[in-house]
Amino acid sequence: MEEFETQTEAFAQQIEEELRDGVLSFPTVFDLSLRIKKLADDPESSLSAIAHVVKTEPVLAAKVIRMANTLLLNPYRGEINSIDDAIGRIGLSTLRCLAYAVAAEQLARDHRSRQMRLVATGLWMHSIDVAAWAYAFARHLKRDTPDAALLAGLMLNVGQFYLLARAARYPAIEGNMNRFAEVVSLWDEPVRNAVMEAFDLPELVVDACAADPTAHTEWPPAALGDVIFVATLAAETLNPFDTLLGVQRRPELLEASLGDLDPEAFRALMAAAREMRQEMIAAVCG
Repeated sequence: MEEFETQTEAFAQQIEEELRDGVLSFPTVFDLSLRIKKLADDPESSLSAIAHVVKTEPVLAAKVIRMANTLLLNPYRGEINSIDDAIGRIGLSTLRCLAYAVAAEQLARDHRSRQMRLVATGLWMHSIDVAAWAYAFARHLKRDTPDAALLAGLMLNVGQFYLLARAARYPAIEGNMNRFAEVVSLWDEPVRNAVMEAFDLPELVVDACAADPTAHTEWPPAALGDVIFVATLAAETLNPFDTLLGVQRRPELLEASLGDLDPEAFRALMAAAREMRQEMIAAVCG
C-alpha cells in the first residue's frame, strides 16, 4: 500500500506539472493521428499526400476502406478499393476521427499491464459507442454537425486515455484500481481540456465536451453538447471508470428526456439511430 501511495502521489505530481507547463507527452501511437490532423488542416495539402500517410498504417487504411463501403456512406454500393477514393468518400473530418480511434485502440492493446489494458479496451469501446450514437442522433435529427458529433463523442474521454497512458510508468497504481479511478475522475476534465487544446480542436467540439451534463436537456436535443449527453445515456457499453466508481448505467434518463415527443416517434427514432450506430461501430471496430 505504501508503494501505491508513493507512486500515486508521483503520478499526480507529474500530471500537475505537465498541465502547468503546457507540455503534454503523447504516446507514440498518436503521432500518426496528429500528422493526419496537421495535413488535413493545411489547405495546401493534397489528397494524395494525405492518402500516402494513411497507407503507412495498415489498420487505419483498412478501416478507411471499410467505412467508405458502408451503406451509410456508399448507398449505391459501387465498391471503393483505393485509399484516395475512400478518403474522398468519407471526408477529412471522419478521417481525423478514424485516425484517433485507431490510435486509442492501439494504446489499449499495447498497455503493458493486463488490468490496465482491460480498462483501456473497455474505455475505447465505450468511446466508440458514444461517438456512434452521437453521429446517428445528429444525422436523424437533421443537425448539420454529424461529423462534429462523431469527433466530440470520441474525444469526450480523451483525458482518461491520456491518464491511462501516463500511468504505465507507475505499475503499483494497478494495485488499487478503485483509487486510481478516483484519481482519474479528479484529473479527467483539466487533462481533456489540455489535450483538446494541443490537438487544436474546433471550439464547437470543445464546448460540447465541456457541456454541463446536469443541465436540462430538451428533446430533441438542439445543442451539440446535448446530443453528446443523450449519446452517453444511450451508450450500452459502460465506461469502466464509472463501473469502478459504482456509477450505474441509467437508460431511464434517456426516456425521461422525451419532453413532448410522442413515445412511438421516440421508439422509431431510436430504432433508426441504433441501425446507423451499429453500422458505424462495425466500420470503426472491424
